[in-house]
Amino acid sequence: MNYKPLPFYLTIKKSNIHGLGLHSLAEIPKDTTIGMTHIEIDNDIIRTPLGGWINHSEDSNCVKKKHNNRWFLKTNKDIKADQELTLTYVLYKP
Repeated sequence: MNYKPLPFYLTIKKSNIHGLGLHSLAEIPKDTTIGMTHIEIDNDIIRTPLGGWINHSEDSNCVKKKHNNRWFLKTNKDIKADQELTLTYVLYKP
């Protein structure tokens, strides 16, 4: 099995927000868990390849959900094909 840092339905391309961003290649339903964005190891928070491409938006279409020491990207709206995935950035709280 080959390692793929992004699900098959996502790609990285030019963002209208900033630099490059995470974009959908297909429709993604609301409440879909995309994958792990960050992991906490010994009080350090490490960003995964998936977490490195998400741009900020006050009207974001995704949220981060914490499970144990890992954060996962989950859609909070239906996402259309060729739409950028975004988060509202917040500080991590212990």
